[in-house]
Amino acid sequence: MFARTFAAAVQGIDASIVEVEVDVGHGDVRPVIVGLPDAAVRESLDRVSTAIHNSGFRWPLARITVNLAPANIRKEGPSFDLPIALGLLTASEQLEALRLEDYVIVGELALTGAVRPVKGVLSIAIRAKAAGRRGLLVPEENAAEAAVVEGLQVIPIQNLREAVQFLAGEILIEPRRVMIASLFACATSDDFDMSDVKGQENVKRALEIAAAGGHNVLLIGPPGTGKSMLARRLATILPPLTLEESLETTKIHSICGLLQAGQALVTTRPFRSPHHTASDAGLLGGNATPTPGEISLAHNGVLFLDELPEFKRGVLETMRQPLEEGRVTISRAAGTMTFPSQFMLVAAMNPSPDGKMPHESRSSPREIQNYLGRISGPLLDRIDLHVEVPAVKFADLSSAAPGEPSAAIRERVLLARQRQLRRFRGRRVSCNARMGTRELKQFVTLEQHTLDTLKNAMTDWNLSARAYDRILKVARTIADLAGVDQVTNDHVFEAIQLRSLDRQLWG
Repeated sequence: MFARTFAAAVQGIDASIVEVEVDVGHGDVRPVIVGLPDAAVRESLDRVSTAIHNSGFRWPLARITVNLAPANIRKEGPSFDLPIALGLLTASEQLEALRLEDYVIVGELALTGAVRPVKGVLSIAIRAKAAGRRGLLVPEENAAEAAVVEGLQVIPIQNLREAVQFLAGEILIEPRRVMIASLFACATSDDFDMSDVKGQENVKRALEIAAAGGHNVLLIGPPGTGKSMLARRLATILPPLTLEESLETTKIHSICGLLQAGQALVTTRPFRSPHHTASDAGLLGGNATPTPGEISLAHNGVLFLDELPEFKRGVLETMRQPLEEGRVTISRAAGTMTFPSQFMLVAAMNPSPDGKMPHESRSSPREIQNYLGRISGPLLDRIDLHVEVPAVKFADLSSAAPGEPSAAIRERVLLARQRQLRRFRGRRVSCNARMGTRELKQFVTLEQHTLDTLKNAMTDWNLSARAYDRILKVARTIADLAGVDQVTNDHVFEAIQLRSLDRQLWG
């Protein structure tokens, strides 16, 4: 007998429908699985046979052939266990399921017959709807994640027997539903708030500018000045995730298995902080099979690199393309994948090898320059703001007065972002940091005395063309925070002051 079910294979952050063809006939009783399966898929027949026995069904003593089509797509992971088991029960006439081909089915089987969660269910649900399937049979823990896709019946399954009874029409299972609006209403960033930070008003101002325009920022200061504390709280003043951003971010986290059981969506902007020993594969993604790395996990959020000069230079250089293009392409023998990586880079570093300011350091000027030289000029050009973080004064530390809360700063950031959205309506630009040459010419016009200020800075500090563009983008954001259309000399001057390393203050 022959039976067919439908499963899905995840490639990158998207999924493809896979036909699972099962034939039970005469011949060698050794089961065979074909269609470019990986080791986990080849092992599935052992899990399936034991789960079938322990669920009260019989394993057919016949030749079993399982074909996963199309054969040119690599099939990975244990998500094919449940569709293979249901196809085999149908082909061996233990299940009469007239609705079997209406559903896409995914799930890993335990030896007891229980269904375990799998990765990438949101991508699978989106593809199932696009393919016109009626619904999706998924593990109970994955049901909320799949249910955010409207117009698709999501049937939560706890074990193999329950799946058989549902498809046979013996029981009814209510499709899982989620209220997306309530998910965002309950979203909380965490316990961090800008009001926790004592002093550092200039740094807070710089972070507000960075959040308002989506700019990358480098914090430079001695240990203990609050660089990590400030960076961790940047996410609390960023605009809330939109539904589109949330879906895209959730797909990446789902593929990496980072969603909690029962979690439907990522509703707060991610904050990723890899250690400085991270490899290029850990940061960009890769391994034998291309998978998302830290910069993709930070998509639509913040990537924090503490102790920036301690990262391997080669690792940092690989970030230049993603910083410019908002995506990373990884080529391996298994294939080429492109992952989104539009994130805000926040980096922190000491001003000298021993952590002290240059005028206090015991390091020689050459040692300080060599330390700073670990970060290449092209990478620094891609960081819009270079902000000095001085030691906190005792009066600020001992003050009982609370600082300005994140909610108040976020309101100003939202107003500035709304101005940008109106300005870029109809364009593929979401914030000032993403402006191209055409947008800069159209939306940043300078008067002559302002041009003279910028010209003097370019000449005195030998700034690159990319640094010139960054200054204009930051000045545009400062004007947006001020609620004005014209970029003035004051806005440009403040933007220039926020590029400390260009001004060669160290050494």
